[in-house]
Amino acid sequence: MQDYLNRIKTTLNELALVKQKRALDAMPESFQDVFLLLPMLLHYNHPSLPGYFNNQVPHGISSYTPSTEIRQKATQKFGAFSNDISISENKISAVYSMGSTCTLGQSIESDLDIWVCVEHNLSQNERLLLEQKCHLIENWAESYNIQLTLFIVDADRFKDQHHECLMGESCGSAQHMLLLEEFYRSANHLAGKLLLWYLVPYDFKINDVQYSSYDECISAFVDAGVINRSEWLDFGSLFNLSAEEYFGASLWQLYKSVDSPFKAVLKTLLLEVYAWEYPANKVIAYYVKSFIQKNDMQYNYLDSYYMMLEKVTDYLTAIGDTTRLHLLRACFYLKVNEKLSEIANRISWRRALLSELVKSWGWSQEYIKTLDCSDSWKIEKVRDVHELLLQTMMSGYRNLLIFGRRNNLDSLISPKDLAILTRKLYAAYEVLPGKITVINANISKNLSENSLTFIYVKNDRVNRIGWYVYNQKPTLDSIIGHQYLEYSSSLVKLVSWCYFNRLIAKDTQLFYRNGTDHDPSTLRQLVFDLQSYFPITIPAATEEALYGPCEIRHLAIIINLKDGFTSQENVTYLDHNIFNINVLNYSEQEVSLVKSINLLYRNSWNEIRVLQFDGPLCVLDAIKTLLNRMHKDADLPNPIKIFCYSKHLNSVIKQQMQDIIDRCIDFRLSSTKNNFKKFMPLRINGSSWYLFFERFGVSTHQFNNTIDFYGAISNNKIHGSALNNTWNTANELPKEIDSMASEGIIQFFFEKRGAGFDLYILNENNQAEVYYDCNGDINSMIRDVNSFYTLSDDRFTFSTSLSVNFNLPQFYQIVYNHHGDREILLFNEAQ
Repeated sequence: MQDYLNRIKTTLNELALVKQKRALDAMPESFQDVFLLLPMLLHYNHPSLPGYFNNQVPHGISSYTPSTEIRQKATQKFGAFSNDISISENKISAVYSMGSTCTLGQSIESDLDIWVCVEHNLSQNERLLLEQKCHLIENWAESYNIQLTLFIVDADRFKDQHHECLMGESCGSAQHMLLLEEFYRSANHLAGKLLLWYLVPYDFKINDVQYSSYDECISAFVDAGVINRSEWLDFGSLFNLSAEEYFGASLWQLYKSVDSPFKAVLKTLLLEVYAWEYPANKVIAYYVKSFIQKNDMQYNYLDSYYMMLEKVTDYLTAIGDTTRLHLLRACFYLKVNEKLSEIANRISWRRALLSELVKSWGWSQEYIKTLDCSDSWKIEKVRDVHELLLQTMMSGYRNLLIFGRRNNLDSLISPKDLAILTRKLYAAYEVLPGKITVINANISKNLSENSLTFIYVKNDRVNRIGWYVYNQKPTLDSIIGHQYLEYSSSLVKLVSWCYFNRLIAKDTQLFYRNGTDHDPSTLRQLVFDLQSYFPITIPAATEEALYGPCEIRHLAIIINLKDGFTSQENVTYLDHNIFNINVLNYSEQEVSLVKSINLLYRNSWNEIRVLQFDGPLCVLDAIKTLLNRMHKDADLPNPIKIFCYSKHLNSVIKQQMQDIIDRCIDFRLSSTKNNFKKFMPLRINGSSWYLFFERFGVSTHQFNNTIDFYGAISNNKIHGSALNNTWNTANELPKEIDSMASEGIIQFFFEKRGAGFDLYILNENNQAEVYYDCNGDINSMIRDVNSFYTLSDDRFTFSTSLSVNFNLPQFYQIVYNHHGDREILLFNEAQ
């Protein structure tokens, strides 16, 4: 046993040195400094070192002493500090890097993910202090443009099945043991204790004695006096790699694909392989352990990214999937980011190994050059790659859905985590009418075009009626024979698509063709208005925002861009007293001067939507639609901006529309007592209309005279029912639900009643269903509902239908506060 132990320790130490050398190879000096100095910064807590803020901060790494070289480097960077700093107690068990660091997948743009491993005896206050120290060290690394993330990981986290988020690295219950598997296959020892997992034989056999479990093997080592368990770091065995976790982890990789598409494809395909092999669980970490225990130091095969590539390649080859195999290799090449078509100053080990792989794949120099210039791909290429990536991710996910149904998957992922994951995917990927599809910004860094021409085409036998944009100047030779970039029936949506996809830069020339109208001035003004109001780069949607109903954040109301520019044909009489003008009921002819409205908004899930309304009653339709997308407890949008492109009375139209919109939003978001309804009269285009502000939305009705209006109010509205419904279950709903009602999302409200519960459901259109005296467990019901939505056959169709594929239901619980009043809480908050 002792010889075996010594050999394993020697192998682990040798492997750590090799990995450290590989991590530093061809990396900039800034990265090398952060990587080498990091363990010492965690070991010491000294005022001259980054991370210091309090002398009570836990520090000290077990079995670690900085080398003379590291001390000298620290002195050069941070000034003199005592070499005789005493460490009273080592609070940190070990420090490991994980992920792409030290592997073929590492590049100068890679993040540095570090696990700071601690024992369970660290108090809550000590942990908070250590988190602050880690945050300060992360800030120090960021000053060198190094994206460092320090995760404080309790040694008992996986053995005790803790499911808390690792500071954003995993979404709680989405992945657990698979995260440990990734750590074991990619862990690089930087300081502190060695991992006990590598010592335990894969087959649980020691000196020809067969043991039944991981823990029995460890006990045998301890009983024989071979190891002192306190000198090793033990996260436990890889057990319970379940079908449920494959599902959750795959969903998590889809989530990650929004920001890191190439890496996410690799990991999603790996999870598909694992599911294909299930329940054999032939995960890569086991192969890494086998190589170490056999002292088979073929370092290429101990590279976790190389091993991942080989395993997925074998799987795709076995099932004959050449399309995804080709994409896998392209994603792997782009992730390594070595650019083989360019001359290198020196040949790193990564470049040498990648060259061998590319040669074996039979790639041409032309294809390699195409991949190497991915940073400058334009929208046509980027969109093709985006679609291919998405199709690949969805193909893998569909295979996992089949796997889940075959294994009677009962998802362990929590409703909150599932909602957060799926809603980010819904916002990023779901194709819906009126939604601006934003192509993944991480594929290319510059999508701007020199010229963009917007052309309106009337209905003919060849083309759909509507707007087309070309990345050409409007000459016959430029347009004929070239494919248009995008089509839309709405000019606002088409221009917005170009703007939010970064096709429009400061020097982009804009051209406009609408029949005989070639004047691009209005188009340029629209672009300028968008640039002045909508930032392109914004922070990612927070988990809190993704878990709640979406709310409008930035709203632009675009008036009279399409037609009805208030030309002389429309304006037969210009009143010099603007205070006597009613732009919705103008002149003796009582015509509305607002002929078209576009609502362009970004919501709290970071979706961008365009809604178009035309005709004399477009104001009424636009207001009703806008208000019905606001629930009563919604925050006010950022200052609403109204852009008007009328040739006459522009400022008057903007001011009157601003007043109407402000009043309507105030009515919608203000509380109503005793369910009495508010209403607002509007005279539009010679007709009398009323907006009714009801419990779950806003309705519109036309009345020919005052008697009809007041008769409807007395007979219907005072009772809380809509005018067009003879019966409405909303009357039976607790009034506290009113403020949460939100179109576009299914909402479940649970109210406990003795041993059972009452259930109130609002669908996407705020239609209500009520179920009284339900039996059973609420948590089980929520899991069943989630399983229905996540495992049904048509969840990931990506069609342009109105189906909501990623947008899972929202769950609330009705509770009573200490005053005896009802309150509505998100379900996890009520637990």
